[in-house]
Amino acid sequence: MSALRTVLELHDLDQLLELVRDDERAAKLRRLGYGLEGVAGLQRERERMIATLDRRWAVLYERSHGRYGRGITTVRDRVCQGCFVTLPTSASPPPGEAQLHLCESCGRLLYWR
Repeated sequence: MSALRTVLELHDLDQLLELVRDDERAAKLRRLGYGLEGVAGLQRERERMIATLDRRWAVLYERSHGRYGRGITTVRDRVCQGCFVTLPTSASPPPGEAQLHLCESCGRLLYWR
């Protein structure tokens, strides 16, 4: 699995964990009929995913997640959607290629679409 795909799945998993750990939102989900058992399994899966990532991306993801509450953000029209700084043209990946990058302004991991 590519680093990009792993980081995107890790981000989704972190958002899900955040949702079920919030008592108010978890109660609302339970009222809607969702079962929220298995949080420990989600945490184990998160740890497994972090272990499979290249150390560089894992450290950068964890730092960004700890600082901003989200581990990755998108780039739209060369603008980081985390800090809204226009990135240099040289930072963009080749057309048609989605890659991970680091925002030189805020330090977030960037997902170029």
